Amino acid sequence: MDALPIDALLPDALVALRERRCLVVEAPPGAGKTTRLPRALLEAGLCGDGEVVVLEPRRLAARMAARRVAEEMGERPGETVGWQVRFEDVSGPATRLRYVTEALLTRRLVAEPSLPGVGAVVLDEFHERHLDSDLALALLGRLRSTSRPDLALVVMSATLDAEPVARYLGAPRVTTAGRAFPVEVEYLGVEEAARGRDLADLVAGAVRRLLREEPDGHLLCFLPGAAEIHRALEAVQAIPAVEEGDVLALPLHGDLPAEEQDRVVRPSSRRKVILSTNVAESSVTIEGVVAVVDSGLARVASHSPWTGLPILELQKVSRASAAQRAGRAGRTRAGRCLRLYTRHDHDGRPAFDAPEIVREDLAEAALLVAVLGAQGLAFLEPPPAAAWDAAFGLLRRLGALDGDALTPLGRRLARFPLHPRLARLVVAAEDAGLGAEGALLAALVGERDIRERFDRPTRGPPPGRAPPARSPRPAAAPEGTGESDLLELADLFKEAAQARFAEGRLRALGLVPAAVQAVERARRQIARLTRPAPDRPAGGEEALRAAVLAAFPDRVARRRAMGSDEIVLVGGGGATLAPESTVRGAPLLVAVAAEERRARAGSRLAPARTLVRLASAVSAEMLLDLYPEALRYEPRVRFDPQAERVDGFEQLLYQDLVLSESRSARVDPELAAAALYEAALARGPRAFAPEAALDRLLARLAFAARVAPQSGLTAPGEEALSAALREACRGRRSFAELREAGLDRALLAGLTPAERAALERLAPERVALPGGRSVPVEYGPGETPPSIASRLQDFFGMAEGPRLAAGRVPLVLHLLAPNRRAVQVTTDLAGFWARHYPPLRRELMRRYPRHAWPEDPLSARPPQR
Repeated sequence: MDALPIDALLPDALVALRERRCLVVEAPPGAGKTTRLPRALLEAGLCGDGEVVVLEPRRLAARMAARRVAEEMGERPGETVGWQVRFEDVSGPATRLRYVTEALLTRRLVAEPSLPGVGAVVLDEFHERHLDSDLALALLGRLRSTSRPDLALVVMSATLDAEPVARYLGAPRVTTAGRAFPVEVEYLGVEEAARGRDLADLVAGAVRRLLREEPDGHLLCFLPGAAEIHRALEAVQAIPAVEEGDVLALPLHGDLPAEEQDRVVRPSSRRKVILSTNVAESSVTIEGVVAVVDSGLARVASHSPWTGLPILELQKVSRASAAQRAGRAGRTRAGRCLRLYTRHDHDGRPAFDAPEIVREDLAEAALLVAVLGAQGLAFLEPPPAAAWDAAFGLLRRLGALDGDALTPLGRRLARFPLHPRLARLVVAAEDAGLGAEGALLAALVGERDIRERFDRPTRGPPPGRAPPARSPRPAAAPEGTGESDLLELADLFKEAAQARFAEGRLRALGLVPAAVQAVERARRQIARLTRPAPDRPAGGEEALRAAVLAAFPDRVARRRAMGSDEIVLVGGGGATLAPESTVRGAPLLVAVAAEERRARAGSRLAPARTLVRLASAVSAEMLLDLYPEALRYEPRVRFDPQAERVDGFEQLLYQDLVLSESRSARVDPELAAAALYEAALARGPRAFAPEAALDRLLARLAFAARVAPQSGLTAPGEEALSAALREACRGRRSFAELREAGLDRALLAGLTPAERAALERLAPERVALPGGRSVPVEYGPGETPPSIASRLQDFFGMAEGPRLAAGRVPLVLHLLAPNRRAVQVTTDLAGFWARHYPPLRRELMRRYPRHAWPEDPLSARPPQR
């Protein structure tokens, strides 16, 4: 075996493990920690008769590491060294060193909480901070502190700082620097980035340049996923050196067959251009790489806010990941790294990737914790409290927990290596005698969409591609199948299975072969865990739709209107059924899978649209059968703007979602008053008093409050008006009743008897003149003095005008001619008689000869009313 940097570290590591039974190892990618240290544990006898289990973050890493160690030991995989990943188990009775993916260990802990037969567990590449690795670390730490203090635990990381892990475990640390040569890093220019070239073209351009400028050595290109790898591979294969066979262009990702993965890592006499996901960032070492092309992107594990199921999102890598990628070019000599993004872009990225425990759905982890009775589990980094509470809340909603106690249903859900939602779907289908069908539906939801998505406005295929051809449905097709996208997908899958998954037939059906194969592998695994049913029961489609409802009780939705694709969800959110959805007629449905999209509107981004891509019809009867406690009738009222009145309804609700409503003769008076008040407030308080009556009353109150503060009267503001309006709405249901009551009268009715008397004394609504005429008083805004207006003759015999506020405030008098126009405005009536009346009298006599204009107005009597 070639010497590796980790070899010099092994003696100290073994001594530390003998003494403390736990250890933290820091070593950069390529140091040999993945292959050498687990074997050393086994050969040093630190595990007794037990086996060494090594946790790897990816299936590809587990498979390749096991192959490499077996090769170094001169054995075939499956003898002393083996691997176990989802859908694949290459091990045997003699296997003592087992490489597994992280989730398999947590599942094994559920079946065998004390891990019998295991002497040591190694958590490799812990710096990636997957949720399963954090959960495994916490569970193993708990196990070592209780029933298995003898269990050896090693945590290996490629980061430079593993102190928090060592402190958490109380473990010693050993470190190796590895082998490193300088790497020259180049960035994409700002102008080049602004052109927005396709990623595949950028990769091909970088590869062409490196093949020309570097005389030998392999090139490693980091791309986010298999789809981007295949597009870039097509572009790279057009480069002359690759096209002519002098250079091999090879993909590397987890979905490739094992022989193709081995071809990438084995020595080659020809130069290789390797197009890889981030699996080659730290999990897999490829010898002879001298240059790296970094797209700066990765598919990062996250979760759908709709399903809670894991998804992969395209994201920019952190600066730490970018540094690790570049370091792959500096293991054997000075290397180069071409980053397909700008330096400014790089410098603005986060230093490290956030651990999955703070950004992923935690329901599956919560179920495992509940099964193990480890609710107080101490994590290296505690999950966010809100997310942890939400996970346990979902388990209660699914019936897996009763309070904090695990239910028999919860134990059944834990049997399946699935998200609790999908496990609930399978169990519900199993109870209906449809376990095999439930396994297929769970696989269809849990894996990526098997349909080829064109995402074009016309919903048609791209130019040159024929639309998918489907076999006609049998005349006796089960009723209701068209009411569920999942059942439609199941039909498509069954057609594919009948064609033995022939690629041509899959393409003709509009299906993606790799996705169909992934669903088939998952379906077989899930189906092996279900109870067989002797006969298919009647009404199977309805039972399967009920199973979907059992898995997604919080995703029930109602159409906004019959025939509409717009839906309203439990919780009040809105969404739109995607064009490819086949659920068109059902008024109630379950929104299973959705995505948010932003559509460009000119130069600006339009608001996000939520598209439901998978839906399944449900009925009120299904809701009643499964969740009777979530259904209730409630009285409701609604203001009818046409009739201007409040009408009563009775609504049937599922949680907070209105399923149906009917008119009711009985109306809750409190609800009616509240609805009437909201509508009346929007119209405005002045609409519910005779014209200007409310403003006159407010002006009177303001005047009285100003001239006599001791009276206790105040000038009401808008808040007081609203309060008066609210009070006026009590016991009423219509605007007509409000107008009849009059808000001005309601405001007056709110005064005490003493306040009403003070108002009438200080600021009367009208005053009487000597001739018997009563005239209204006008109260102006602010400091404007009050006034009255009447015919000049009405003031005959008066030496002075009326006064308010106990004689302290004279009224402004508007003296009117017979044509009702003012001939004088004054507060000094005596002065008017003496100075202005005589000349004015002559003009008035000339213009209005039929009226009396006496020489002495003070001794004249005013005309009787």
